[in-house]
Amino acid sequence: MDTRSDAENSPLLSLFAALSYGIASMAMVFINKAILMQYAHSMTLLTVQQLATALLIHFGRKFGYTKAKGIDITTAKRLLPVSLFYNANVAFALASLKGVNIPMYIAIKRLTPLAVLIAGFFSGKGKPTTQVILSVLLTAAGVIVAAAGDFSFDLFGYSMALTSVFFQTMYLVLVEKSGADDGLSSVEIMFYNSFLSLPFLLFLIIATGEFPNSLSLLFAKSNSFSFLVILVLSLVMGIALNYTMFLCTIVNSALTTTIVGVLKGVGSTTLGFIVLGGVQVHGLNVTGLVINTAGGVWYSYAKYQQKKNKPAKLVSDVEAAHRK
Repeated sequence: MDTRSDAENSPLLSLFAALSYGIASMAMVFINKAILMQYAHSMTLLTVQQLATALLIHFGRKFGYTKAKGIDITTAKRLLPVSLFYNANVAFALASLKGVNIPMYIAIKRLTPLAVLIAGFFSGKGKPTTQVILSVLLTAAGVIVAAAGDFSFDLFGYSMALTSVFFQTMYLVLVEKSGADDGLSSVEIMFYNSFLSLPFLLFLIIATGEFPNSLSLLFAKSNSFSFLVILVLSLVMGIALNYTMFLCTIVNSALTTTIVGVLKGVGSTTLGFIVLGGVQVHGLNVTGLVINTAGGVWYSYAKYQQKKNKPAKLVSDVEAAHRK
């Protein structure tokens, strides 16, 4: 993996990494929502995204466009649990977007730090600062208030989003415990993740009955130019999001990625009220989203202060919880 010292000599690269991750992350939420409004088979969509990523990197290696190494069995075995939880997180997140509007989706996903704090408590990690605890609780309270005023409440969508939070928490805990990304470049992490995902995802789309009807429908809808454009954007931005997330963490820090994620969430929440529809504005709902967003910003400030006042050390799972 690239060293942090190299990145420190390139402030423009650091700025580019942070901005590109923020833009890719924000765009991906809206692109996925747009395509799922026309094509409801989220598992097939995720499979196609991962296949496109694996093929792109494979042919990039063959033609010399990337120096990513081939598959190592030992590394693959070590990364397999991480890949499974990562894809479970993304799969349930995509499923939730079918029934949950974008502002509420972002609000629910901000519950991840609370789940990570609870997981850390039971795993014997050190107690976080009072500001971190209070900001996370404020974020959770905002979700409850916003849900109470959500006229478009969808039990299935909420359940899928909360399940996604659980799997994201497990993914973050596994990453910290295994140190799975040590020694691998951004492209190599993406390649392993995509390669290991495909058997698991193929089994799921067959077991859930999506395949082969979902594939037939995908080809049929591809005759529509507008759908084809959204599909290609989804594939491209899926690759860009994963790459920029790893790049931002490598050349800056996990804390920077966290703060960019929160700021992205603020912008996505605002745009979510006016883009793609599905949001019925209600005072209670808006109040809850404001509380939730304030908690997220407070959390980022608290983590920044904590990092500033402590010597450099490995970041915790909680710092990584807002990356997506």
